Amino acid sequence: MKKILVVDDSALMRRVLCDIINSDKRFHVEDRATNGLEAFDLLSRKTYDAVVLDVNMPKMNGIELLRELQKFKISARVMMASTATSQGAKVTLDALELGAVDFIHKPDSASDCRGDAFKEHLLEVLAVVAESRAELSVQKVPRPLKREPAALPVKKAETPARALAGVTGRKLVAIASSTGGPKALQSVIPRLPKDLQAPVLVVQHMPKGFTASLAERLNTLSSVTVREAEEGDVLENGCVYLSMGGRHMNVATGASGRYTIHYTDEPPREGVKPCANYMYESLGDSRFDEVVCVVMTGMGADGTQGISNLKSKKKLQVIAQEQSSCVVYGMPKSIVTAGLADQIVPLDQIAQAIIAKVGGK
Repeated sequence: MKKILVVDDSALMRRVLCDIINSDKRFHVEDRATNGLEAFDLLSRKTYDAVVLDVNMPKMNGIELLRELQKFKISARVMMASTATSQGAKVTLDALELGAVDFIHKPDSASDCRGDAFKEHLLEVLAVVAESRAELSVQKVPRPLKREPAALPVKKAETPARALAGVTGRKLVAIASSTGGPKALQSVIPRLPKDLQAPVLVVQHMPKGFTASLAERLNTLSSVTVREAEEGDVLENGCVYLSMGGRHMNVATGASGRYTIHYTDEPPREGVKPCANYMYESLGDSRFDEVVCVVMTGMGADGTQGISNLKSKKKLQVIAQEQSSCVVYGMPKSIVTAGLADQIVPLDQIAQAIIAKVGGK
């Protein structure tokens, strides 16, 4: 049974959250705290499988607590559950950068929290957070990685200088990520050069409203241009197109023969919307000479079916993030297990692997 710490300044909300968590036989609320100071004291002395953390609290708020945990290198798997983690809220991305594994939006009233939809979502996210890699939660910059034995050997990324001689034809990069993805993307996208010889598509599992803020933040950190993709955007080299939340991003051929973004509104697939499978499958009829598929940290198997279907139509280079650098080793594991991975690459070498395949200084 997983031991959980609930941190919330509202007595009513604490009781509601604790009732929901204790109703699931997988979890038990071990302790409760009314603010970040109390939580910090508990986390300094005890270990929990997951922490459910509010943002707005007296004495020490949730963001301040995350900073203290990082400062003192106290490992914790944290899930933000706050009315402040609303659509597009800057605080959500701040929390993810500071080590929170995932987040849910908590309704304003405790009565709304008792609904089945919120209950199911909270327990689903809590299960992922409780199984995530805690040692990554407090790392601002990834440490040098210790390589673990894997079904396939970890392959060090080629240096761009060595690989560029073989780079020919029109390429496209397509990235899929989920839990742990926003922070992982900050280790990849800012390392891509402005003259990258390919457009980059990204499907990150996030709700509507959050992806615009993520794109803006990545853009401020990067040499490449990063934007939340809009309907009809024309794909250009050196640009990163992040799928908006709540829609499925596809690539279509425009009237001029140029490739454009096209959104569809099918139901969730693999339990997510956007779903990377749609992105990969939409490339089947394109005239790209090669598609570099990158599957990074996340729960589930999104990307596997899409890449498998695309492989029968296009030349692919498939890069899976290496296990020990993933917050959740689900999506990359599915790619490796299916035998689709050409390279298994640590997070800090993924950008280098992309450059080696498509070109760019």
